This record gives sequence, C-alpha cells and structure tokens, in this order.
Amino acid sequence: MTDASIHSPASGGKSSLLALDARTKRRNAAEARFRMYGIAAVAAGVFFLVVLLGAILSNGVGAFQQTFLTVEVYLDPAKLDKKGQRDIADIKKVSTFGYTPLVQQGLFDQIEANGIETPLAKRKDMKALISASAAAQVRDFVIANPDRIGDKVEFRMLTSSRVDGYLKGRVTRESVARDKNIKPVHLDLVDSFTDLGIIKKEFNWSFITGADASESRAEQAGMGVSILGSFFMTLVVLALALPIGVAASIYLEEFAPQNRFTDLIEVNISNLAAVPSIVFGILGLAVFIQFAHLPQSAPLVGGLVLTLMTLPTIIISTRASLKSVPPSIRDAALGIGASKMQAVFHHVLPLAMPGILTGTIIGLAQALGETAPLLLIGMVGYIATNYPEGIASGFMDPNSAMPAQIYEWAKRADPAYYERAWGGIIILLVFLLTMNIIAIILRRRFERRW
Repeated sequence: MTDASIHSPASGGKSSLLALDARTKRRNAAEARFRMYGIAAVAAGVFFLVVLLGAILSNGVGAFQQTFLTVEVYLDPAKLDKKGQRDIADIKKVSTFGYTPLVQQGLFDQIEANGIETPLAKRKDMKALISASAAAQVRDFVIANPDRIGDKVEFRMLTSSRVDGYLKGRVTRESVARDKNIKPVHLDLVDSFTDLGIIKKEFNWSFITGADASESRAEQAGMGVSILGSFFMTLVVLALALPIGVAASIYLEEFAPQNRFTDLIEVNISNLAAVPSIVFGILGLAVFIQFAHLPQSAPLVGGLVLTLMTLPTIIISTRASLKSVPPSIRDAALGIGASKMQAVFHHVLPLAMPGILTGTIIGLAQALGETAPLLLIGMVGYIATNYPEGIASGFMDPNSAMPAQIYEWAKRADPAYYERAWGGIIILLVFLLTMNIIAIILRRRFERRW
C-alpha cells in the first residue's frame, strides 16, 4: 500500500489519514476561535492602555510649562526704606503688601513705554496678570540686596494661573466672561505682551523641584517636597520590610515545623495581602499616632503604615523564590557536611535573591502609589511648603507624599491644580516604571536556570 489510507468498516471503503473528519474540524475551529478571542483581549487591553496614557499625557504635559512675565520694578526708597539708613531690620518690616503696588506700577509703566492701548487706566488693574508670589519674590531680593533700593531691577515673575491657562488653551474668552478674577481686556493685554516677548512660556523646573502652594497661587505649586516625602517613606519601608519579610520567609519556609500554628500564620499572611489598604491606615492611626504619639503627617509614620501593608507581599514573593530553588541544592550542601543554616544562607538564599529583590521592588512600587493609608494619618491635610532641614527632619517633620499631593490638587477648585494633578501622575508613573524596570533588569541579571 503506497498511499496513506486505512480501511473504514463504517464507510465500507478506505479513507485517507490526511482527510479531516468532522470532530477534528470542530476542534480546529474551536482552537482558532480561542486564539482569536485571546488576540482580541490583548488588543482591547492595549487599546485602553493607550487611551489611558494618552489622556494622562494630554492633560498633564501642560504642567511642565509655565508662563513667565519680565518686568522692571522701581525699588522706591520712600516705600521700602523710609529712614534711608539701609537698616535690614527696618527693611524687613515692609510686608509683601508694600511691594505689590511697586510690581503693579512696573507692569503699568511697561504698557506706557511700549505704547500699548488699553482701557485699563490704574495700576491695580494689573493684579489679574501677576502671580500673588511676585511681591514675595521682590521682597526676598530686596532683603538679600538692600543696596539695590532706589534702582530699577528687572524681574522674571510668574503670571497668574488664569493668564497661564489662557496661553495653554485651558482658559477661553467665553469662560473669562464668567470669571471674576480676570476680564477680556486683560487677555488683550496678554496678547500684546506675548507679541512683544514680555510674556513667554518656558519649561517649568519648579514644578519638579518646588513645593506646594496655597489655593490662590496654583501657578507656584510644585511636587519637589512631596517627592522628598515619598523618598523618606520609601527608605522606612525598605529598612523595615525587607529584613523582616525575608527573615520571616526563611523561617517559615526552611526552619518552621509543619503544624497548625504555622498553618494559621501562613493563612493570615495570605489574607493580609488581600486586606484593603485603608484598613492599614486605620491601624496606623490607632497604633502609631493615638497610642505611640508619633507626629502626625510625618514620613516616619507613613513609612511604618506602608511597611505593614508591604510585608505580606514581600513574604509571599520571597517564599516563592525560596521554593523555586531545586531541592538538590540543599541536599548537596547537606551531603558535604554543611549545617541547615549554612545550606540556606550560603546556597539557597543567594540563588533565590533575584526573586526576592524583584518582589521587594514591586512591593515598594505598590507602597509608593498608595493614597488611602496616608489619608488616615493626615498626610493630605498639610501643605508642604519647605524642604526638611536635615535627615531627622525629613523623617519627623510633617510632609506630604506624591499620591497624597495629587489627591489634594485634584479636589481644589482652580483648574490649574487639576492640570498639576495630571502632571503629578506623570511624575509618579515615571517613578513606578523606573522601579519596575529595575526589577526586570535585576531578575534578568541574576536569574539562574536549572
């Protein structure tokens, strides 16, 4: 028989092995449909991910640009140094309210110098164009340079959030008609200043390095101090969760006897990994603040709460890494006379380290993005306006964190804060992606195959 064929009694003849029967056709069709469903699911996931990233970038990129205004301010001695003795103590007595008219007058003088026609006839009409932080900026300069009193000094100042929003397309002339903070005539003046190069949009480094600001100064708010708060909290989590989690995993996996007590511990660890994060916040509020009387809103307390939340994740991932090491490694070490502890710490633990590091970094990334526990310990009720003065201050002084700062901005009324909330999400995502990339690199670098 030279062809591939078999005798089929049912059919009364021969049928080829290459011919598909009805059952095989149905099975192949089912496999093709399953493959199609899988491809469709992946495509849908990628589509929604692209939509999400597109929304984040389109709404948040504007926060990395800010509008600045260049103006010459005459530092009037009659206002800033009435005694004329350049006594720094007397100069410091002049509050920002005394500098505001000087800034407004400087901007009004530029209108006249450039021949700009506007119905605005008073210097106080310039208030809508300038950030509330401009007067403080001039005051700080005068205190640092009292010898410049009496001169005209050029300053690069922030514009108001409405002017910034107008140049970014967030504020329109239709919306300004219902806004009590700025008028359409101010926008005409902004257009003239933009044409003359007096007003420009530039990259906003202060958004990355600056501190939070009050609701009336959205244009001045930045993420810098909250980034530092997240950094100190991450240090606490790393210093506590990694050694405690690894030690608990080694004991449970390698040394603990198998009995009801250890079974109870393992079940509770698995359950803790699924507990909502806000529950850990309530626990931290009760134990660390109300009972231990640690400072509220401090990164130390936030780190302790996030440590409790991260421990189950690190323990589970570490135990899985220890289990992945072949038993032959342990047997070989014990066979040449090593003790149980030597076999674990000299052979098993180094081989499991890539998985341990990966689980730890993923746990830290999860803790970095948590907001709910921080709500309970007050890290959203504090406006972090200054950098900590030292390491101890960084741990103990009230501060905020990146996710808490984003939450705080998202609930404020000024649309400029909404833009900054999206920008803060971009910074947070950069940190999370960086940590996950490091985890992947460490796994690839130290991974062992058997």
